Amino acid sequence: MPEGAGPHPGVVVIHEAFGLNAHIRDITRRFAGEGYAALAVDLFTDHSRAVCMAGLMGLMLTGREPSSIADLSATMDHLVAQPGVDPDRVGAIGFCMGGGYAIAWGRRDKRLRAIAPFYGTNPRPLEAVRRMCPVVGSYPGKDFTARSGRKLDRRLAQLGVARDIKVYAGTRHSFFNDTGRSYDAGAAADAWRRTLEFFAEHVQSPRPTG
Repeated sequence: MPEGAGPHPGVVVIHEAFGLNAHIRDITRRFAGEGYAALAVDLFTDHSRAVCMAGLMGLMLTGREPSSIADLSATMDHLVAQPGVDPDRVGAIGFCMGGGYAIAWGRRDKRLRAIAPFYGTNPRPLEAVRRMCPVVGSYPGKDFTARSGRKLDRRLAQLGVARDIKVYAGTRHSFFNDTGRSYDAGAAADAWRRTLEFFAEHVQSPRPTG
């Protein structure tokens, strides 16, 4: 929880296939430092890694919604129930597996003001994103998810959904993870800046009335 009385905007942080590790905890602290009530979810608490990955594959191939989406909604329930959190100003960020889940979640939970998928995959059919909230997405150029990012960008443009989707040429999967071999400091810094600026516009600002 950030300093000050609040109410603070919130953000749910969704981990990649490596689970709720030091890298994800660091991202959560960074959001808190930016004034967000940040909560990192552990999707492996009640499900194994294999079950979560199978759910993501089902989402990609058939459009079947995985049980982890219900876990994310429950995480949101817990976050917005905390004193000092503004329930009308909440976003989500996810990485790899978590990025795919963020996209799937962002199309169905109207409480989300914006999502930030990093190297996430799209649900099938892509038409499922027609009710998507605003998206700021970051994808590595040397990764299969770059294609997902470009497809998502085109479809959201057709739908008139606010978006900022960028593919970073020359980068690899997990380029944002500063504990891994694929870390790219320049791309990571730019992606973080874009995410914060997009969230400032779409999450921190009061929800429009009327």
